[in-house]
Amino acid sequence: MLYAVLCYNDESVTSAWSKEEDDKVMRDLTAVQRKYVEAGKLGPVARLLPTTAATTLRHAAGETIVIDGPFAETKEQLLGFYLIDCGSLDEALDFARDLSTANPSSGSYEVRPLSLYKPSELPS
Repeated sequence: MLYAVLCYNDESVTSAWSKEEDDKVMRDLTAVQRKYVEAGKLGPVARLLPTTAATTLRHAAGETIVIDGPFAETKEQLLGFYLIDCGSLDEALDFARDLSTANPSSGSYEVRPLSLYKPSELPS
């Protein structure tokens, strides 16, 4: 089963890290990732740019509007994600626990099962 592990944190905290602090966090996260890469379980990983670079399309009441900035009103922003192939939810949670241990600040890791479709399999 594929799982998305969505990484949330307070962007004001992570953007305040020095280059040295950020580099250390990235090294620690890479150490976590390496184990899953070697097991052939880790898919694409992405670190998102800050929410100041975000654009949101919102559809409500029959209208579509485009908004500069973050898509949600929350203290934690989506910073990035992992796609990981695990045999169970428990295994995916272990990966998220390892990530949280490697990250020196508080934050959340949402683990969500995925359903992937090939374009030819999409409903018409």
